[in-house]
Amino acid sequence: MSFKTKFFRLSNPITKTISFEKFSQKLSFHDLILVYHLVSDQDVKHVKHLFHYRSAKQFENDLDFLLRHFEFVDWNTFLKNKIEKVKTKKPTIFLTFDDGYSEFYDVIVPILKRKGIYAVNFINPKFIDNKELMWRNKASLIVSEVKENRALQNKISEFQNFGDDVKNNLNSILKINFKNQNQLNEIAEFLEIDVENYLKKNPVYLTTDQLFKLRNDGFGISSHGWDHPLYNQLSLSEQLENTQKSLDFMDQNQFLTDTFAFPFTDHLVTNKFFDSIFSHNPDLKFTFGAAGLKLDSYAKNLQRIPIEIGNYSAEEILKNEIFYYQLLKKFNKNMIIRS
Repeated sequence: MSFKTKFFRLSNPITKTISFEKFSQKLSFHDLILVYHLVSDQDVKHVKHLFHYRSAKQFENDLDFLLRHFEFVDWNTFLKNKIEKVKTKKPTIFLTFDDGYSEFYDVIVPILKRKGIYAVNFINPKFIDNKELMWRNKASLIVSEVKENRALQNKISEFQNFGDDVKNNLNSILKINFKNQNQLNEIAEFLEIDVENYLKKNPVYLTTDQLFKLRNDGFGISSHGWDHPLYNQLSLSEQLENTQKSLDFMDQNQFLTDTFAFPFTDHLVTNKFFDSIFSHNPDLKFTFGAAGLKLDSYAKNLQRIPIEIGNYSAEEILKNEIFYYQLLKKFNKNMIIRS
């Protein structure tokens, strides 16, 4: 559990008793960028062990709260306001989603259309059309299947290659990283979990046809890396190659090429990466991390606020983010410093 998560747990009983209006007076940002992944009323095996996703009702409640206090803007308006330093009457929200899950088309967009809200979805081209299951989704699926099947619980202890950590603690499967993702294929194969069949029966990601329809309806599609790597596990050349490959896909399909969102986190990404990727992509205007309310020493890299922390509502998360930012500011820790 991160320090920030612990802070939220301790501060939330206090912040819940104070109106959002009082917190908004302390809001140092006039434009907020929020990030979700998934909205579903179903038990989503390939996600349930990764983060707390919203139900449709919870998502609508979030939007209704946000509409009372903020003005939602589309990507072009956000970009114009940011570049020209336009100040609107109300603070603005630019809404984003990551990973290109199929629920964006089936569940989320109908809600957004009804409320007149625009969003961008940052996708990994490798997984579009359900050609493959992203490694983190694969880990969640394996854990779900094992927990639901006693025969698999018995079987997993038989495979020596797993080691004691995996045998005794399923959470270790969730800790398998990008570099070692082949271990997940070994585990799935040994347990006879048919990932390809799961993808056929349960389309996880958006299809090419859906992407074009979303674009034609005014929703943004942009880059989230080629195959959702953890960037601090890649060399600089690997970071640039993975990013460029995904940006080239956006260009070839006439999706957005002026923005990019890091998968997971931009932690430890250096100025050399930013200087190179911006110089090789003159259309690229901003990149996005997901560190919450924070400044960034690289001015073109902006931080988004994750809205899937625990079971907190959007109101609770924003209150705690503002509270946390003000605390960091007192100790001059409110900016990410790049090397």
